[in-house]
Amino acid sequence: MAAKFNVPVCPHAGGVGLCELVQHFSFFDYIRCSGPLENRMTEFTDHLHKEMCAPVKVRDGHYMPPQAPGFLVGIVPDIQKAYEYPDGSAWLDLFEKGLFKRDHDHEDN
Repeated sequence: MAAKFNVPVCPHAGGVGLCELVQHFSFFDYIRCSGPLENRMTEFTDHLHKEMCAPVKVRDGHYMPPQAPGFLVGIVPDIQKAYEYPDGSAWLDLFEKGLFKRDHDHEDN
């Protein structure tokens, strides 16, 4: 629909793992659909990449193709375990600091 009305599209990639996913759409668009890079863009947010199994790589403002096959999107197992709710070490630290309360702390007894 955007092409029909000559409206540019910029795929959103600002969350955990979204840059790692959206790069594949960008490559597909370049290789199979559009060819030239003129008027083409894909969002990039430079955070939360070290937590990914295969972090996205950007050079000179361009996504670099992954070197292994597949979507390569996954969270590093140690990071995933640390943020598993409610018993991951990151959550336990937040509970200990009083920044969050465990669900059972909100229940009426």
